[in-house]
Amino acid sequence: MSATILSGREAADALLNELKPKVKKLDPKLVIVQVGEDPASGSYIKQKFISCEKVGLRSEHKHMPESTSLEELLKVIDDLNNDNDVSGFIVQVPLPDHLNDKIPQITRAVDPSKDADGFGAYNLGKMFLSTEYEHLPPATPSGIIRMLEHYKIPIEGKHAVVVGRSNIVGKPIAIMLLNRGATVSVCHSKTPDIGSITSQADILIAAVGKPKLITADMVKDGVVVIDVGVNRTDDGLCGDVDFEEIEKKASAITPVPGGVGPMTVASLIRNCVNAKERQVSA
Repeated sequence: MSATILSGREAADALLNELKPKVKKLDPKLVIVQVGEDPASGSYIKQKFISCEKVGLRSEHKHMPESTSLEELLKVIDDLNNDNDVSGFIVQVPLPDHLNDKIPQITRAVDPSKDADGFGAYNLGKMFLSTEYEHLPPATPSGIIRMLEHYKIPIEGKHAVVVGRSNIVGKPIAIMLLNRGATVSVCHSKTPDIGSITSQADILIAAVGKPKLITADMVKDGVVVIDVGVNRTDDGLCGDVDFEEIEKKASAITPVPGGVGPMTVASLIRNCVNAKERQVSA
């Protein structure tokens, strides 16, 4: 069996092309707030701005020093909340150590109508209701759903297994799959014999941040694999699944890099456009 490689770049380009007319009409603006000099964040932010340029979306980078206090960051967030020219914004993570334990407070400070990351409790809560309320969903889960739709991979009636239970990927993608008629199992660090569950998956979402945790003996033939992990190892980047071996069994699989990452960025931009659309109609 030769698996279909699910190119996130191809699916992201298709989504961005769909957004261009709305961007031209609405003229939204995205702001990315960065604190400190985390090198991975710098790379991710660069990709976001490249995608903004592709669709003609106005964007701004508010780069603050490593020593920024919580009060200073909250002041910037408040200013963005009250700036009518800003349609959506995000606070890039990770944050410096002295701010990391303040992330819940920082997230709560973001106006839900401008929450381009979709991390706030209001937007997460709406997402639980049904697909009709997924107005600003978390960008990575939203990107995964869009990728499955782009490649015409059915969700309804399938057994989807999510490995990982984070608030930004694992939990929300489980709910979004449920909203679309999948039967969903969620595995995590306390799950005994994860392989006994992953081997039942028609669709497997791996989002734990452990290199090659999922091996070929843990999946069935024909599985669709979405690998969210991006792990830096001595051999370079790799995902949470053993791509080389699982590719031989899967019907479709995402690469790392070039899979979920571009879809996350495109979904962030879609959220910014949707935020502007809702602000205009409010």
